[in-house]
Amino acid sequence: MKRHIPTYELYGEETRERPDFWLHCETIPSRSSLHHWEIGLHRHESFFQILYIGDGSGDAVFGDTVHAIRPPVMITVPPATSHGFRFSRDIDGFVFTVLASNLRVSPGERSRLGAWMAAPRVTRLDTNEDGRYVALTLARLGAEWQANRSHRTDLLDAYLTSALTLSARLGEAHPVKDDAADTQDERRVEHFLGLVQQHHRAHKPAAFYARELGLSPTHLNRIARSVTGQSAHEIIARKLTDEARRELVFTRGSVQEISFRLGFADPAYFSRFFLRQTGMTPRAWRLAERTKLGA
Repeated sequence: MKRHIPTYELYGEETRERPDFWLHCETIPSRSSLHHWEIGLHRHESFFQILYIGDGSGDAVFGDTVHAIRPPVMITVPPATSHGFRFSRDIDGFVFTVLASNLRVSPGERSRLGAWMAAPRVTRLDTNEDGRYVALTLARLGAEWQANRSHRTDLLDAYLTSALTLSARLGEAHPVKDDAADTQDERRVEHFLGLVQQHHRAHKPAAFYARELGLSPTHLNRIARSVTGQSAHEIIARKLTDEARRELVFTRGSVQEISFRLGFADPAYFSRFFLRQTGMTPRAWRLAERTKLGA
């Protein structure tokens, strides 16, 4: 008989119709001790989870697969993945529950980081300097969340992004692509992304970036799609959209002021651009996101 796997926002709590947080943090003992140190198989429909375990031991269970927990370790669980845990009584660490739509890279997105995040992982953090930095970053992330000080949202986002990106690097023992041409294309796309970071407020077209890279626009589009699954134009538009989202949530500027800061000469055009990219007007999106954040 097929067993029922419950779905929660937070383990053991009834699921509400819409989440009221983008990031939740708690110590692992605070919840596991209520359940005799065992978290039964369950899933989270809209949330990505990160566990940082600095002490203790146990098992991580993904479906029918069991992985031993030997700290320091980072465990990542994408949305809709059946998972559970068995912990020793001396377990210590944090569990972070993140609304997947708020991550800079979505699990399963066509990129190395997106592919790495699409499957559950247990990553040792004592193998090199990067691993030790991830452990410190996750510990700082937990402390920052608990302190609830001003200006913390940008820091929380930066810590999350750093920890996930470095952990993906640690997990790449066998790169997905080792063909020389593929590696060269990835380097070109990395260069392209750096140029977009530098020039996105100037609204440079894809042809500008192609010239900077010594490529034709057609070739740039081809390698961009091959590496990221998006065209050059889509990458440029997404960068502007991501910056607009951050400005709308984390600054007090009006929609008009934000549109000018992002290089839009016409605030009405900015609103149409944002609506086309997100399905919501800037004002409606800001209100919805700030409601989630309790701002």
